[in-house]
Amino acid sequence: MDFESKVFSREISQLLWEMDKTVSTAESCTGGRIAEAIIAVPGASKYFKGGIISYVDEVKMSLLGVSGDLLAEKTAVCEEVAQQMVKGACKTLNTDYAIAATGVAGPGGGTKENPVGTIWLACGTPDKQVTLKVEEDHGRDINLAIATNKAMELFLDFLRTEPQPDELEG
Repeated sequence: MDFESKVFSREISQLLWEMDKTVSTAESCTGGRIAEAIIAVPGASKYFKGGIISYVDEVKMSLLGVSGDLLAEKTAVCEEVAQQMVKGACKTLNTDYAIAATGVAGPGGGTKENPVGTIWLACGTPDKQVTLKVEEDHGRDINLAIATNKAMELFLDFLRTEPQPDELEG
């Protein structure tokens, strides 16, 4: 794991500890790399409950509640699927927050609509998600590293907008 991921992981850890909140992951193309980045910090078991590697549509539907109609209409590589993966992970793993990734890491599998390197990231709560589309192809390993870092950064930015415990008391 690179230095940037470790920095994001430490900051996420601190915020989740202070907020007394939990997070889970729902990963397709990243295959657990986001979860690995989260648990890089000692004590992660206080706030990280687990992750679902939903590499195939069947698992997205059965464990995360992603709509089969949506998958048929737009494929797994779309913003709405990433958002549904967040909602499903929060529900299935009973967490306050979730981080999701779905896309085409490469080297094959790309289409005209979703070329290799297209990865949708999402994070948030069952009621509110933010998304980010990664679109450049730098080869599989780099695509996955970029997606992992961007997912961690997206989640950190999301957490920073959440009300903090001291703000709720006043």
